[in-house]
Amino acid sequence: MAHNAGMLVLILLLVAYLLGSLSGSLLLGKLRGVDIRQLGSGNAGGTNALRTQGWKFALGTVLVDVGKGALAAWLALRLGGGLAWLPYAAAGAAVLGHVYPVFHGFRGGKGAGTLVGVLLVLWPLAVVVMISAWLLVLVASGYVGLSTILAGAMLVPLALATDAGPERLVFALAIALFLVFTHRSNLARLRAGVEPRFERARLLRRGRA
Repeated sequence: MAHNAGMLVLILLLVAYLLGSLSGSLLLGKLRGVDIRQLGSGNAGGTNALRTQGWKFALGTVLVDVGKGALAAWLALRLGGGLAWLPYAAAGAAVLGHVYPVFHGFRGGKGAGTLVGVLLVLWPLAVVVMISAWLLVLVASGYVGLSTILAGAMLVPLALATDAGPERLVFALAIALFLVFTHRSNLARLRAGVEPRFERARLLRRGRA
């Protein structure tokens, strides 16, 4: 019985990772004959998709990346036998798959879109808090990467403020640190003063102009 339960856990984690490895921008890029990792920032995420391919392509990318995260978390929640930690472990596996996709040479995005997908299933309140923080920082600064890092960091105080269980708190801490890691190049460019801004989002500056 324990052997079967262990196999189920491994299968669900593997499925989550494989789902995460289905990169929206790279799959859609194959249909268009482009690899956005060769364009713009070289990242396979939604921001680079928007900058290099336009909003329709970016929207498709985000829908795939959010959807695969939601599916991975839902499968673990539905089939995980009530193990409280398993859906969060599967969520982490899906995010890891997005960043290091086995189907695309282990070169993927930075994990934010897939994170939103898993949180929609496991922790909907966190999505509201993250998106609010992301928009606030983006409007104030124009820096997408910084906005994502700070939005992810909000998971930790949110978990503490809501008396979250240990699995949720560990997930929040791990994801916050992982987003710092995946956005390390953005932080390096910020320190060097060469990080590009998303100028159209800087509504506060536009209002002062």
